[in-house]
Amino acid sequence: MKLRISKPLKRSYWQDSVPAGVPCTPLAGEARADVAVIGGGFVGLWTALAIRQHEPDCRVVVLEQDICGGGASGRNGGFVMSWWPKIASLRAFCSADQALFLGRAAESAISEIGEFCRENAIDAHFVQNGWLWTATTPAHVDSWDGTLKACAALGVTPFQRVEAEALRRRTGSPTHLAGVFEASNATVQPFALVQGMRRVALQAGVAIHEDTAVRRILPGAPVRLETAGGTVLADRVVLATNAWAAAIPELARLFTPVNSSIVVTRPLGAQLDRIGWTGGESITDSQLLVDYYRTTREGRIAFGKGTGALSWGSAIDGRFSEDADSIALTRADLLATYPMLDQGAISHGWSGPIDRTYDSLPVLGHLKHHPNILYGIGWSGNGVGPSRLGGRILASLALGRDDEWARSPLVGRRCKAFPPEPFRYLGGRMVRQAVIRKERAELRGRAPAMLDRLLARLAPAGLEDKS
Repeated sequence: MKLRISKPLKRSYWQDSVPAGVPCTPLAGEARADVAVIGGGFVGLWTALAIRQHEPDCRVVVLEQDICGGGASGRNGGFVMSWWPKIASLRAFCSADQALFLGRAAESAISEIGEFCRENAIDAHFVQNGWLWTATTPAHVDSWDGTLKACAALGVTPFQRVEAEALRRRTGSPTHLAGVFEASNATVQPFALVQGMRRVALQAGVAIHEDTAVRRILPGAPVRLETAGGTVLADRVVLATNAWAAAIPELARLFTPVNSSIVVTRPLGAQLDRIGWTGGESITDSQLLVDYYRTTREGRIAFGKGTGALSWGSAIDGRFSEDADSIALTRADLLATYPMLDQGAISHGWSGPIDRTYDSLPVLGHLKHHPNILYGIGWSGNGVGPSRLGGRILASLALGRDDEWARSPLVGRRCKAFPPEPFRYLGGRMVRQAVIRKERAELRGRAPAMLDRLLARLAPAGLEDKS
């Protein structure tokens, strides 16, 4: 099978502000591996590290078409979240015990990442000060109630309600009307985390080749991976390519790549203190095209929006790197949320790809008829924390282990498929525009048009479950 090669994405602020490690040389000649991992982001590196932890003599090779963290892992918002907001979606295909296991494991993964950084002297700006899930229009107040009820049915209470006055004081924004708080969540500088993981993987004996795009996968025993400079023969292959997995037709039907954009302010200094958002909480609203925002160590506000733009044929093109329209939508939402700022406060902006499944949860397994070619896709913009679980699952599958990770209900699960082209692109654009109109109407206190409400129901789930 041929893989579609795309140009490297333009660098984000995160990537520009952290020195990359000494480049890992591109593959040259023929190499042999027990496990080859395609993709040097969070999922690929956690998988490689987990494999070496289980079997220190296992030959693991990571092939990355850009630099490690050059894709989605190095340009996301840096939210390290649990799966408690997705508990209703988990219960749709998990037993109560399975959902509890995954919910607790995803929560534990947050503090584990912090401990990983401390143990390995990784300065990834890890701050565990919790997450505020808010409503910025009366139409969204109590949109979390279904999630809280689903959690209560399982005997867990990860969320605390926050009074409106306290919420506006903590967020520094008059737009927040109601909200709940989840204490376990954290933020990181995502590219710094990837670079730290890369260093630890190299120290653990993982062979990493950057600037090494895989052009062709020839299934067999072993699998043959062809690149511009050489070939890897691998007993097992793990596909950890995020949105780029859409180049494989079997996987393309399970998710669709959509973009998300982020703008970052200059360091705000005393102005941030006057705004009042000094507790380090990360924040999202309750739109389907979600706004997500957090502060940084330098006193900046990083403000993102799941802008949801698509491309024809799911090609990873310029709209997943620096899409002007999406950045403009994001900038407008920042200035509406923090009206005390002006255009001159914004210093950086970029876009990135999200591999969105219908329920915003990942799917893991192996290609049909090829049990030695594994994949983990559909992280849906919430992969910084859960990717650690994905790495454990993929490592267990690659090593043939019979454990709680290999038996995870995320493996081989049945999920709603996306339509083929042209319906995927044309229908997706129609639904996206309806969602934009619907949410603009709600934010202005008006009732959305009936057609927009109906079309918006066809959209995939957002960052959180909605009641």
